[in-house]
Amino acid sequence: MAFEFAKRLQQLPPYLFVEIDRAKRQALDAGRDIIDLGVGDPDTPTPQPIIEALYEAAQDSSTHHYALDAGMPQLREAIAAWFERRFGVRLDPAKEILPLIGSKEGIAHLPFAFLNPGDVSLVPDPCYPPYRNATILAGGEPWPIPLDAARQFLPDLHGIPGEILKRSKLLFLNYPNNPTAATADLPFFERAVAFARTHRLMLCQDAAYSEMTYDGYRAPSILQVPGAKDVAIEFHSLSKTFNMTGWRIGWACGNAEILAGLAKVKSNVDSGIFVAVQRAGIAALSLPAEHLERMRQLYVGRRDRFVDRLAVAGWQVPRPRATFYIWSPLPSGFASSAACCRWLLDEADIVATPGNGFGVAGEGYVRMTLTVSAERLEAAADRIAKALAKRPRASRSSVPS
Repeated sequence: MAFEFAKRLQQLPPYLFVEIDRAKRQALDAGRDIIDLGVGDPDTPTPQPIIEALYEAAQDSSTHHYALDAGMPQLREAIAAWFERRFGVRLDPAKEILPLIGSKEGIAHLPFAFLNPGDVSLVPDPCYPPYRNATILAGGEPWPIPLDAARQFLPDLHGIPGEILKRSKLLFLNYPNNPTAATADLPFFERAVAFARTHRLMLCQDAAYSEMTYDGYRAPSILQVPGAKDVAIEFHSLSKTFNMTGWRIGWACGNAEILAGLAKVKSNVDSGIFVAVQRAGIAALSLPAEHLERMRQLYVGRRDRFVDRLAVAGWQVPRPRATFYIWSPLPSGFASSAACCRWLLDEADIVATPGNGFGVAGEGYVRMTLTVSAERLEAAADRIAKALAKRPRASRSSVPS
């Protein structure tokens, strides 16, 4: 018996990373030595104090029951303390913080709280796919706002058509940005908050990479803007900051009314974060600053060795000052992002992500991650050099960053 998917599900494109994983598994099954630069998943282990906190909490049978929907008061207080230390912004732990089963979960559920059929969410293009896909699943319409290099991958908010703004309820931002690795300063956030207030938009800033910054850059929080709490929430995650991608813990903070709507959706679809994981999250937020500095130095070293080696290979790529992504124009001679990534897999045994998988405006780019060792990154660059050398001379010139 055949069952037909709901129309909302049929509207979704294949989830990008599922397709990448399928191609990678086929190559691995064939016995090839694949260097996976596709999915942004830290390769280094979760810090030991976090693991020990989880172990201790799991021994306590009181953690084995349903968690509170709003999260442990101690976790919300730890988040508030961390946020004030980091950004100088005070949050009310009871009303302005909502723990999440990973920030992706909160991002995906938010449109269900506020969008009705015909309502629009304003989504950067390229973007992290859940902004767009969650809007579709909730019955709304995503409207793409192109990000391009000429604007440093910042959106032109004033270029959005007026008829679209009249139907818009949500505006998604993401800085530091995935996939482009672009950064934003506080004046940009000030303009975004003013824009959201003028057009009565809920502003949702995804700050999952706020601590992965280099070369003296420190990412601001949108909640540092005076009055931002009137219109904005910000998503944070322990996944990248503390190598906890599989643990599934993060939070949203900011406007209490928006968080209350998200909490109502969550109370109907999940039963909270495993309490032992919440206690581990408290331990993570209490780690000394040295952990983050070691993480930053690790990725700076990998970034520089990879970018420098690619330059020797003839592929000049931008040097990001945030995230662990390389977002680069394609070498000349490739018809599309997908063609370049297929070539990387077929000719160099490297998995990379085609830019158009993040949106139409991502065509012409490829994303590669720094989540393998420096030695593997250098090996990847060497493989690319050999593969480029085999291409016709007219196709080997590089695209300037």
